[in-house]
Amino acid sequence: HEPMYHLLAMLAFVELGVSASTMPTVLGIFLFGIHNISFGGCLLQMFSMHSFTLMESGILLAMSVDRFVAIYSPLRYTTILTIPRITGMGATIALRSLVLMFPLLFLLKGLPFCGHNNLTHSYCLHSDLIKLPCADTRPNSILGLFVITSTFGLDSLLIMVSYLLILHTVLGIASGAGQWKALNTCVSHICAVLVYYVPMISLSLLHRFRQHLSPLLQTVMANAYLFLPPAVNPIIY
Repeated sequence: HEPMYHLLAMLAFVELGVSASTMPTVLGIFLFGIHNISFGGCLLQMFSMHSFTLMESGILLAMSVDRFVAIYSPLRYTTILTIPRITGMGATIALRSLVLMFPLLFLLKGLPFCGHNNLTHSYCLHSDLIKLPCADTRPNSILGLFVITSTFGLDSLLIMVSYLLILHTVLGIASGAGQWKALNTCVSHICAVLVYYVPMISLSLLHRFRQHLSPLLQTVMANAYLFLPPAVNPIIY
């Protein structure tokens, strides 16, 4: 189980990063009534939060590959997923997140802001920030859509492909008990994926239909999106 534990350690580190980057403003608003943040602080929070959430998506994909290898070739599991390979996967995931986030940061930094710069959420979200500048933000929107598609979209598709391969492998196992035992090793990961993606999709839908929904519901879902996975995953695992 050593490769899986290394991936879990990466997941825990990333979730702590998400919580640490957003906790100052969340606590400031809900405990101390502090509703202001500097532009530089907001950009730093946006960059940190989105970088860690992108990493989390990549790690969940790596964990689905881990489950496939464990079921498809259990005797060679630790020889295929060696520590250098796990480390390489983690480094690639981190590098991908940083490379995709830096252009978003620099594009946003160069825009002029005017009027009342009021954010919807208790943290600095890119989709929230690009509504504030008094300039054309279409390049920001297009790049943001590309980042979402090439990370969350691609990762979720590859996770589904991994589980189709897992299901195909499990159906090839002769005994029913063996099939159940193999599938049972994936339950925790499936729960972690659902805890991560369901609040994210729900928040995206709320953003689309926000004019018809209660602001309280939007606030609850926005905070659940960030804090539900770090709170629930330790229980799941």
